[in-house]
Amino acid sequence: MTSCIKSACLYGIDGFVVDVECFTSGTMPRFELVGLPDTAVKESYSRIKAAIRSSDIEFPRTGITINLAPADRIKQGTGFDIAILLSILKCNVLVETSTDGKCFVGEVSLTGDIRPVKGVLSMTLAAKTAGLSEIFVPKANANEAAVVDGIDVFGVESVSQLVLHLIGRERIEKTTVDKNEMFERSYSLINDMSEVKGQENAKLALEVAAAGMHNVLLIGPPGTGKSMLAKRIPGILPPMSFEESIETTRIHSVSGILPENESLVTIRPFRSPHHTMSAVSLVGGGRIPAPGEMSLAHNGVLFLDELAEFDKGSTDGLRQPIEDGKVTITRASGRYDFPSKFMLVCAMNPCKCGYYGHPTKKCTCTQLSRENYLSKISGPMLDRMDVQIEVGSLTLEQLQRKSDGERSSEIRKRVVEAREIMMKRYAGTGIFANAHLTPAMIREYCVLDEEAQDVMKNAFERLGLSARGYDRILKLSRTIADIDKSETIRKHHVARAVQLRSLDRKYWSN
Repeated sequence: MTSCIKSACLYGIDGFVVDVECFTSGTMPRFELVGLPDTAVKESYSRIKAAIRSSDIEFPRTGITINLAPADRIKQGTGFDIAILLSILKCNVLVETSTDGKCFVGEVSLTGDIRPVKGVLSMTLAAKTAGLSEIFVPKANANEAAVVDGIDVFGVESVSQLVLHLIGRERIEKTTVDKNEMFERSYSLINDMSEVKGQENAKLALEVAAAGMHNVLLIGPPGTGKSMLAKRIPGILPPMSFEESIETTRIHSVSGILPENESLVTIRPFRSPHHTMSAVSLVGGGRIPAPGEMSLAHNGVLFLDELAEFDKGSTDGLRQPIEDGKVTITRASGRYDFPSKFMLVCAMNPCKCGYYGHPTKKCTCTQLSRENYLSKISGPMLDRMDVQIEVGSLTLEQLQRKSDGERSSEIRKRVVEAREIMMKRYAGTGIFANAHLTPAMIREYCVLDEEAQDVMKNAFERLGLSARGYDRILKLSRTIADIDKSETIRKHHVARAVQLRSLDRKYWSN
């Protein structure tokens, strides 16, 4: 006898529907699983057999052959357990039960409980695209799947509960979530910018960077507030759109870091990996490629503290994704694309001891030592830093000042206003911020008036800008003009952009 149950699997961060086909014969009891399963899928038989018996259901004493189609794509993970279990029962106790239009995803335990799996959101989207009307997922993943419109989601706790639902004995309630309520969350979990004493110039520069999603480099002695400023950037970024939230949630779900019973990532990610991490952890990869920190920071902030301490190969691996907005990893099993549009924020000391240029503390580094330390940051990497900020030490008066600075909500309001101007200008292009403009769009939208062109010409000759540096100053000027609500880029906008980008000439002048 044969049966077929629909399930789903992952390919990168995308899902695809899998047909779980079962054939039983009257031969001696045996089990065979084909269709390019990985080790976790091959081990499903022992889990399924124990789960069926723990649920007081008779396990068939026949030969069983399971095929996972399409058979030419690798199947990974434990999400096929429910579908394989049902395909076996469909040849035995559930012969008359209809499973048409239904998809089943989840891992079973030896006691018959249903455990959560990774990537349920992507699988639900794939099931909807395939025209399926219902999907059964682990109870802990139900809220995540329920954000997809157009498909009914049922959260299952055990094999017994699922079987009783399918035969019509006990109904499982459909899972629904209020997406509007999720997006009404406050930024209360993010520390406020007003907590940072002084550093007003740095805050103004970060406002510009947040409005246009420009990359930032913070340089200064230890203890001046570089990390504090960086950690508060998500609080001044605009709220996530539903599309951004779905895309970010898919990446976090596939990586297994989405909290249990969480529906969506509604606050922009802030990823801060340690400088000892490998290039694969930062970029992504593995035998079966998985997203790295760059993709986990998609639509948010990737913060690299102590930039000079990172392996040079790791930081240089950022260069292409910064330009392309995605990471492409090729393996023998295929090509995997992971989105990685993020705001890169880096912080570092000006030298090994950290006190070069400090007004009171003496630097103990030699000139050669300083040059070797700074040379860990490559020229092409520096060229991609749109905003370069020197974060100086604070005076006692600044530290003792009791009045709070400007709150993140006030800064965010101006950032949102500037971003709305950009979104209206680039409507229908898929571009939402000036940092992501293509070369053709730069020529169309970053038009300078006559005086601004003179300022740009002087800056190009004096700073020796590369073609990339020239384009990035144009994009930064466009953002400053948008904050100023000016359609035309004027000379003071260009001058401000040049000022925000020229710090590398102080430290890397040689």
